[in-house]
Amino acid sequence: MKTPSGRRTRILAAITATAGLVLVAACTSSDNGGSGSKTAAGGVELVKAGQLTTCTHLPYPPFQSEINGKVQGFDVSMIDLVAKNLGVKQQILDTPFENFKTGAFLNSGECDLAAAGMTITAERKKNVDFSDPYFDATQALMVGKNSGITSLADAKAKKVKLGAQAQTTGEDYAKKQGFDPVSFESSDAVLNGLRTGQVKAVVIDYPVVQGWLKDKANAAYKVAGQINTGEQYGFTVKKGNTKLLAAINKAIKDAKADGTYKKLYEKWIGPYNAAAASPSAS
Repeated sequence: MKTPSGRRTRILAAITATAGLVLVAACTSSDNGGSGSKTAAGGVELVKAGQLTTCTHLPYPPFQSEINGKVQGFDVSMIDLVAKNLGVKQQILDTPFENFKTGAFLNSGECDLAAAGMTITAERKKNVDFSDPYFDATQALMVGKNSGITSLADAKAKKVKLGAQAQTTGEDYAKKQGFDPVSFESSDAVLNGLRTGQVKAVVIDYPVVQGWLKDKANAAYKVAGQINTGEQYGFTVKKGNTKLLAAINKAIKDAKADGTYKKLYEKWIGPYNAAAASPSAS
């Protein structure tokens, strides 16, 4: 299902401390998010002075989620590198995922960029400009250990009710494979649908499943198959925002060159190797 149009956008502040990165979830009523010029380092124009405003959709661990009251994740940490280079702090807005396809919050001037574990597609490129790819993604089929389901083809043959997150490439892929998936608003809702028996299997990004299976509460589930769809994630900006796009690409390139990317990958995703980043299809 789509996110209700009346849902309120939540504002979450991401603050960099001297001793390290400290991400704090907080509400704000500020109209300008800070004082001074809206022009940051490198001539990058910001929608609000003193901050880099990021649209995301929570929760989507390990890329972005609230843990112990703090907004954390791989995407959050990567964009914090951009903010640091621009000499500002990052502030996060939790928004409906459907808006990422259209670039609505970018076009309306509510956000500078979007970071939401979003796959780069030709269709989405019509509405937004993507950064260089920063993550190779695959899909995974998650089922109960006692389900008897061994693969996506097996699930289809058994006419299993399948779940996926709405407006995602996982949902699109399931439809292309002949499923009529139950759509859930968020990744948390997808997991809850599996737990409560609304669906018997789910298709969602493999790193998300990796995170779920680390929780002992999900010990009854397993990965029945990894699906290499050739997807890559990118951050997005409003079409034509070349200076911010260049700043994002520089941060990605520098992080990969100096080892920061590897460190963040291992912290949030898992072992940094080709098999972990892009598993073979099964």
